Amino acid sequence: MNTIAIIRIIFVLIFATSTPIFAQWMQTSGPYGGSILSFAVSGTNIFAGTWYSGVFLSTNNGTNWTEVNSGLTSTYIPSLAVSGTNIFAGSAYEGVFLSTNNGTSWTEVNSGLTSTGITSLAVSGTNIFAGTGNGVFLSTNNGTSWTAVNSGLTNFNIHSLAISGTNIFAGTSISWGQIGGSGVFLSTNNGTSWTEVNSGLTNTDIRSLAVSGTNIFAGTYGGGVFFSTNNGTSWTEINSGLTNPVIFSFAVSGTNIFAGTEGSGVFLSTNNGTSWTAVNSGLPNTYIWSLAVSGTNIFAGTEGGVFLATNKGTSWTAVNSGLTNTEIYSLAVSGTNIFVGTMNNGIFFSTNNGTRWTEVNSGLTNTRIWSLAISDTNIFAGTSGGGVFLSTNSGTSWTEVNSGLTSTYIPSLAVSGTNIFAGTGSGVFLSTNNGTSWTEANSGLTNTEIYSLAVSGTNIFAGTWDGVFLSTNNGTSWMEANSGLPNTYIRSVAVSGTNIFAGAGDSGIFLSTNNGTSWTEVNSGLTNTYIWSLAVSGTNIFAGTYGSGVWLRPLSEVITSVKQLTSNLPTKFNLEQNYPNPFNPTTTISWQSPVGSHQTLKVYDLPGREVATLVDEFKPAGRYEVEFDGSNLSSGTYFYRMQVGEFSMTKKLLIVK
Repeated sequence: MNTIAIIRIIFVLIFATSTPIFAQWMQTSGPYGGSILSFAVSGTNIFAGTWYSGVFLSTNNGTNWTEVNSGLTSTYIPSLAVSGTNIFAGSAYEGVFLSTNNGTSWTEVNSGLTSTGITSLAVSGTNIFAGTGNGVFLSTNNGTSWTAVNSGLTNFNIHSLAISGTNIFAGTSISWGQIGGSGVFLSTNNGTSWTEVNSGLTNTDIRSLAVSGTNIFAGTYGGGVFFSTNNGTSWTEINSGLTNPVIFSFAVSGTNIFAGTEGSGVFLSTNNGTSWTAVNSGLPNTYIWSLAVSGTNIFAGTEGGVFLATNKGTSWTAVNSGLTNTEIYSLAVSGTNIFVGTMNNGIFFSTNNGTRWTEVNSGLTNTRIWSLAISDTNIFAGTSGGGVFLSTNSGTSWTEVNSGLTSTYIPSLAVSGTNIFAGTGSGVFLSTNNGTSWTEANSGLTNTEIYSLAVSGTNIFAGTWDGVFLSTNNGTSWMEANSGLPNTYIRSVAVSGTNIFAGAGDSGIFLSTNNGTSWTEVNSGLTNTYIWSLAVSGTNIFAGTYGSGVWLRPLSEVITSVKQLTSNLPTKFNLEQNYPNPFNPTTTISWQSPVGSHQTLKVYDLPGREVATLVDEFKPAGRYEVEFDGSNLSSGTYFYRMQVGEFSMTKKLLIVK
């Protein structure tokens, strides 16, 4: 066997055993915080149930957390409880799960439950109580079977349960069409009968309950924490240090009380609720509503406030000082000013990268801000129900600019030169005079609920429930641009040069290099494909997910401009030497195929790890070339390999910086 053949065999073996490390999406380290729905304590272990991220375990009083979800078929965990060595998890849709090994694995235990929406769990000796939308259920055999115990309850919407000695407390929640009261109910006979105990509660929407010694804690939806020292006969508010008054969960560990909030993570009190401190390291904030770029700074708007990354998402820092609402729907950058639109508290801006925020709501008659856009010195805000507002003075004051709009629900805004586009619940509207008047621009749209807008040169892209639409004439007419999209719910659109990225429902991210004529999936490495937001920063694209935080991928991996050089069909396979070589940072790779087939062209480093995918799709017979950008790679020797059916060819390239 000759030397060249031996080298080829070694090279193939390296590829066969290698693991890709760059050519895929990578989850960034955060942001942190989020919605903590439930807690349970087992010895020195603290378990946290989250909204759509499952169960997390901390063995060091919340200093850090680890995911423990094996066997769970639902990761929406409103309730947790401990009975001896058994851990019970109540899911929002799939009932009760049992773990006998500290969350390493889980088994479903639902026999007898008439509702599998489990809002709360509690343990009293050998009795396990489950709170549901259909009242309270009791199991005396570790969940093997369940029986309803509801006599005396005037509200069957049970959000929380807690036990103090022989007393069982049930926290009920306000619901639509409710008949009867809400608040706290007490049973002294294992649920055989219940009595209302609400004196002193100024908020009776009870989402959580906990017991610490003779103290009973009640977490409300909007009123913070209350406690009672006399079995609920009277209640007192204790909220010092809490920045979020929506309390979904409690846990007691010795003298420590943990409170899980909606959107602001976990708070700890070591003095029976007299004061509270946030403890969130390691908990993922799963809902990234918005992303924005300011120079090398990346801002993420989450349900837990604004987070800043200065290092491509390697680490994130909460920057929420001054914000009175931490559910951030929209972000926009104007020079050194950062603007955020909140769920209910209007608009805030920062001149120091989020170190401090100031409310700028004067003139806003609707403070639920869905979208923001900036055109020179003008700032536009799209609201939920109030239409569009304009500020010409950095948000100091706002003026309603809705003339001509037939819908005041504005999920998206975009700027193209002097044109302002508003995506509404009734389609796209165009203003050429800074919002003074709007004109409907919907011709060709088959769906008028516009979730996202993006501008690429003279092209306007609209993401709708029925896919992507393209206008090349400022909205005068639209054409469908959905070929290759498996899911047409387009929540986000982003542009990088002539490349268009779309977040397609729960199907992930798709790329079009031809103005939406066709789309290619670019999801390698993504473990959560529900994409809520997209942003391009320098040579990277960031994706905000609905369930797993922020993800990063270098643009060079997903953006390639493949050109067909000639219509003359080649008679043989060939992979040309790249030119120039050596190169910095770009080079061109050419190849030819005499047959139409699925073709791949990938780049590997010297140890054989895949670092870039340039082509991965069906192509007709022909001659092609593609530009490879090595900006994100270090100097050294690399290999590129073409695979067409059973044919493959490999060549070497050299990056010199």
